[in-house]
Amino acid sequence: MHKKTFNRRTFGAVTAGSVAAFALPSLWAQSKLEKSKVSIAVGGKAAFYYLPLTIAEQLGYFKAEGLEVEISDFAGGSRALQAVVGGSADVVSGAYEHTINLQSKGQKFQAFVLQGRAPAISMGISPKAMPNYKTLADLKGKKIGISAPGSSTNMVANLILSRAGLKASDVSFIGVGTAAGALTAFRAGQIDAMCNVDPVMTMLEQKNEVRIIADTRTLKGTVDVFGGAMPAGCLYAPVEFIEKNPNTVQALTNAMVRSLKWLQTAGPSDIIKTVPESYLLGDRALYLASFNKVREAISPDGIIPEEGPRTALKALTSFDPSVKPEKIELGKTYTNEFAKKSKVLLKA
Repeated sequence: MHKKTFNRRTFGAVTAGSVAAFALPSLWAQSKLEKSKVSIAVGGKAAFYYLPLTIAEQLGYFKAEGLEVEISDFAGGSRALQAVVGGSADVVSGAYEHTINLQSKGQKFQAFVLQGRAPAISMGISPKAMPNYKTLADLKGKKIGISAPGSSTNMVANLILSRAGLKASDVSFIGVGTAAGALTAFRAGQIDAMCNVDPVMTMLEQKNEVRIIADTRTLKGTVDVFGGAMPAGCLYAPVEFIEKNPNTVQALTNAMVRSLKWLQTAGPSDIIKTVPESYLLGDRALYLASFNKVREAISPDGIIPEEGPRTALKALTSFDPSVKPEKIELGKTYTNEFAKKSKVLLKA
């Protein structure tokens, strides 16, 4: 397990937060936690997509809320979701759009705190494998690397392909994870293109090993790809879990919003000293360059923007005929009730 290293800033953030736990009307202190041990399943924990979760864990924000959180890491968001559906985890740290997909299959899940206000996923081709690439249509018959089948990287790739009139069946999707395995697969020529998260994509980009053809690491890029605000990583859980454990869910949200607030002003040295060494993939400078590219994508307060779920539904229905928009109740796929309380409590 990674040993935490504190510089003055991170130590100050933690101690100030500890003081705040006494000075502010702490929600968990007022309300007894229904469940103090919580298991969270995440797909690709080292990715920036889930950086707020890592910060909350590393800086002890979950513990400050009286929680004992166990985080299990999987190859992609779809695998993490399976863990919760199968009962081996309580909460998913995953892509918001999964809650829509689940509802279309009759399963009630709800997002309760947002980590990313943009997906921070980019798609690129290998100039080595595709030197004559001109348009998206050139991807027909090619092998495209994604984190895992059914994950948000798969969804974004499907959406991008649909713009060129291509279906998922026109390409071969290959799960490569979100870290070293993805770099290896791309560099070894096992895939022709890749749709993935940072820091992997920036590492390839900085060495001119990838040519980016679609980018949702900025708010503008997200609007270009999706046509509007697109909620990304969040914590979501079965509606039954949220209804049975409202104080626990509030405590989880407090920890996450506190993490989001810390990230708004964290400097490069703060990030390097807080994340586990293995997340840096052996290159601190490139990791920080990646962080600067995705910084804008991090939610400032955990609140899901009102238009976001509509954008997600529109994106899903553009390539997935099994999702019927008229049968989806978007208001039941998310709640801002907990994040709004945390925002007031923490002045986020």
